Amino acid sequence: MIRMTNVSKEYPNGVTAIKDLSVTIDAGEFAYIVGPSGAGKSTFIKMLYHQLKATSGEIEVAGFDLVNMKDREVPYLRRKVGVVFQDFKLLPRLTVFENVAYAMEVIEAEPEVIQKRVLEVLELVGLKAKNDRFPNELSGGEQQRVAVARAIVNYPEVLIADEPTGNLDPETSEGIMDILEAINNKETIVLMATHNRQMVNERTHRVLAIEDGRLVRDEKEGEYGYED
Repeated sequence: MIRMTNVSKEYPNGVTAIKDLSVTIDAGEFAYIVGPSGAGKSTFIKMLYHQLKATSGEIEVAGFDLVNMKDREVPYLRRKVGVVFQDFKLLPRLTVFENVAYAMEVIEAEPEVIQKRVLEVLELVGLKAKNDRFPNELSGGEQQRVAVARAIVNYPEVLIADEPTGNLDPETSEGIMDILEAINNKETIVLMATHNRQMVNERTHRVLAIEDGRLVRDEKEGEYGYED
């Protein structure tokens, strides 16, 4: 579960990016995060995996109290929260297998467990046959699939996808969405920040709209609602 209660975030320069925002997202939900540029979507997302700390309010993610969290607890939170970035953030000198395995190595999983699980998730994203390739040998869509595999390899309760289809063509974007929805069907919460109006309108899920740092719309099967 994700629960934010009266959360605000003010930056040192005085800009308030999130203003008194409250929302609850239950296990098994898929929610889009939409809104105009500069609305506060990135701040909202970063607070959920403790990249940023709220100025006030309460945040609970996968059983963790993020507002009062100690630095030593953050790695344990990130075992429960997977993150997929628009720019992939793969390690260029590691193979596909090694990039995904790295997420398990940092939590000191046993080698035989790593071997089995990495191949499982690579098969899920359709890249098992390319496990020995390097990132520069893959297409953008394939690199994003590796990023998804890395994010889910530790069985997260929450998967946060920040513009995961932003740099991809429509057909490749559809493939990434298929994977995200398959993961969601296993009761993983999926939160996806996006500007892809067509995707939101055609693959309907819950829509959370943020404007000027506030949650202005929360619809169970919503539409994108903004002009390009």
